[in-house]
Amino acid sequence: MFEGENGMRTKRFLNLVTCCLVLVGTAMGQSASSGGTIAIRNARLVTVSGATIERGTLVIQDGKIAALGATVSIPRGARVIDGTGLSVYPGMINALTILGLTEVGAVSATVDTTELGDFNANAKALTAVNPHSELIPVARMNGVTTTVTCPLGGLIAGQCAVIHLDGWTPEEMKVVSPAAMHINYPRLGFGGRGGFGGGGFSAPNEQQRQARDRQVESLRTKIEDAQAYRQARVAAAADRSLPARAVDLGLEAMIPVLEGKVPIIVSADSESEIKGALDLAEKFKLKLIINGGDQAIRIAKDLKEKQVPVVLPSVLSLPDSDDSPYDEPFARAAALHAAGVKICFSTGGASDARLLPYHAGMAAAFGLPKEEALKATTLYPAQIFGVDQQLGSLEVGKLATIVVTDGDLLEFRTRVKHMFIHGRPTDLANKHSRLYDKFKERQ
Repeated sequence: MFEGENGMRTKRFLNLVTCCLVLVGTAMGQSASSGGTIAIRNARLVTVSGATIERGTLVIQDGKIAALGATVSIPRGARVIDGTGLSVYPGMINALTILGLTEVGAVSATVDTTELGDFNANAKALTAVNPHSELIPVARMNGVTTTVTCPLGGLIAGQCAVIHLDGWTPEEMKVVSPAAMHINYPRLGFGGRGGFGGGGFSAPNEQQRQARDRQVESLRTKIEDAQAYRQARVAAAADRSLPARAVDLGLEAMIPVLEGKVPIIVSADSESEIKGALDLAEKFKLKLIINGGDQAIRIAKDLKEKQVPVVLPSVLSLPDSDDSPYDEPFARAAALHAAGVKICFSTGGASDARLLPYHAGMAAAFGLPKEEALKATTLYPAQIFGVDQQLGSLEVGKLATIVVTDGDLLEFRTRVKHMFIHGRPTDLANKHSRLYDKFKERQ
């Protein structure tokens, strides 16, 4: 195949390309592996799921928490970090964002959040994640290590993914995908946020009511179609004599939802929307998570009874109307917690992902117990999205996805000093810090 001088050049070139690919693959493999054995000693360990250890040691090995406690021995050869005066927390989980799917909202070429049409159950957020987004290291700077990234648009928007905010590829960032199916409950009139902007609620007219009803019926019909599709697939698998049904990717993606393996996260704000989501989940036996929940307190009893959690993206928003108390968004988390509803926080937009600790901190300032505010950014979102065996607290055997801070994680003045994602030391430099350093030294 390689004859003459040109052939030899081609062969050498191909050998060089092969070597480069091997080196790149090795480097990526090393980055995906753990960062070796690391021990953080003399630190305050905030376990979240149990008692805080005021002066303890945490050992990271093979990407996981190998040991933690007040009397833990440090393995020989471990890299040791002096945690005197520092606190160790589980990394924060931003429960619903579009981080990784958009860079600059006003530049359409950088936005990949929404597919055409109303039904896109087969759309996967993970596929579109950009691991090199400048917004990811900015979020990490404030202690956010993990997000639930979701597609937008239509009625069935697509599949959310729980991702770590570190990795060369989307697959390397993946914790679990699909983590939930994002559904936008049809709105009556205008207003409501659903986690991604909007305003208050206005009085609907009859035309708007009819349009909403048609959309609700369309959503129910699509789920019924998915049920029939699943039943046909099961029947065909049991009886080979039955004609095979053509594969429908959208309906195929709904099967794990119908089987209860994947929850639905429904963006719904008004009382009627939330009730509609509850009815939908009950009718089709679906696991439900509410996103938004501006008026969730009005039916908190039903949410508690049915054990439906609420993702709150609007803590730092304005009230729904001029008649609402000024602190309604701030106090909503405390009210739902007092009513027995499990909550967690999110920021919705990609550029706001870094604000997650301030959402929780504001809720704590307006009545939510401080311990609950911390759990609502760590353990509770892990439980809600089914990754609490890996994330959400400092426990032996869980992934070493942790942050080391010089103060309270939810305080504005606190700085993250170290971060480890799946045991890997994670760079905290970002566009904000680079610009700060650049102009600080300007003469």
